[in-house]
Amino acid sequence: MKKNTEVEILLAEDNMSDAELTIRALRKVNLANNLVHVKDGAEALDFLYARGVFEGRNTSQVPRVILLDIKMPKVDGIEVLRHIKSSEATKNIPVVIMTSSKEQQDIVDSYNLGVNSYVVKPVEFQNFAKAVSDLGLYWLLVNETPY
Repeated sequence: MKKNTEVEILLAEDNMSDAELTIRALRKVNLANNLVHVKDGAEALDFLYARGVFEGRNTSQVPRVILLDIKMPKVDGIEVLRHIKSSEATKNIPVVIMTSSKEQQDIVDSYNLGVNSYVVKPVEFQNFAKAVSDLGLYWLLVNETPY
């Protein structure tokens, strides 16, 4: 049963072009209504733990999925993932790494930390848009979460 959440998708992406393409692809399948976009890992952690500009946010309403880039300023995606999966409050939130990195160490580190999926961003626009909409449909409509 789907619980009422204020945010369904947390998108942590520093590349504005990739963020815009992701949001556009999710909008096309009507999944971008409850999306928050943050531009670096520090903002992602601030959002999740209601700090900084997100102070006062209701932390009991967690995202249904986090789309997380690895190569971000301030705090990288691997470190964000480490925080998410080591906290009782956030460890069950599905996290999908969406990155251009095919580095084996990034993949291994992500899975060792408990990532739910690791997706390398397709370079071609149509493939990128399809991958994003497929991800959104799966994680928001098919996957069941404990929240």
